[in-house]
Amino acid sequence: MHRNFVKSFFIAFLVLLGFVYLYIAIVRPFNLSPKSAKPEKPSETIDKVLAARFDYLSTHGNSSCSPSFQKSILTMSDNARLQGSCCSPMNYNRYSKQVEGLKKYQDIKEVPPDPYDVEASLAKKLLVHYDDELTAEQQKAYDFAMQNSEEKGPCCCKCWRWYVYGGLAKVLIQKYHFTGQQVTEIWNLSDGCGGNS
Repeated sequence: MHRNFVKSFFIAFLVLLGFVYLYIAIVRPFNLSPKSAKPEKPSETIDKVLAARFDYLSTHGNSSCSPSFQKSILTMSDNARLQGSCCSPMNYNRYSKQVEGLKKYQDIKEVPPDPYDVEASLAKKLLVHYDDELTAEQQKAYDFAMQNSEEKGPCCCKCWRWYVYGGLAKVLIQKYHFTGQQVTEIWNLSDGCGGNS
């Protein structure tokens, strides 16, 4: 009787061993994902999306420094977009730093998240604010940005960007109590003239 128990136990053990071998040899390989199928890191995906946006905006821009383009903004449909650079070709490194830097202000609806892709509806609203009167204290903040921003103003010339981002500065100073340093940072990050600085 003891011998039969040992024999039965040994047969059961061999059967179990056979199932383990079958699993390792046949089933398990199909459950393993190949190394090449690793998901991309989020940063890699974002970089590809940003690069694609850059490729489009740097080759399909409608932006112009001309006075006629500035006047045309008020007649554009609200869902139209002001895209591309005004003066020099866009630079990817500069562009990526600008977009990344502007994320700091993403909760402020008046700040365009991409200086090379501005909604016409937002541009119209900001243009109107360019002529806003500031208090003496508010004017000091505006004047500080005029003196300390890279372009010595919202843009390198008095094109549509000068008036749109000048209006933005006044909204930020009046509504959000921005300092001159903050306006300077916004203008530097929003420089849409192209080039690497």
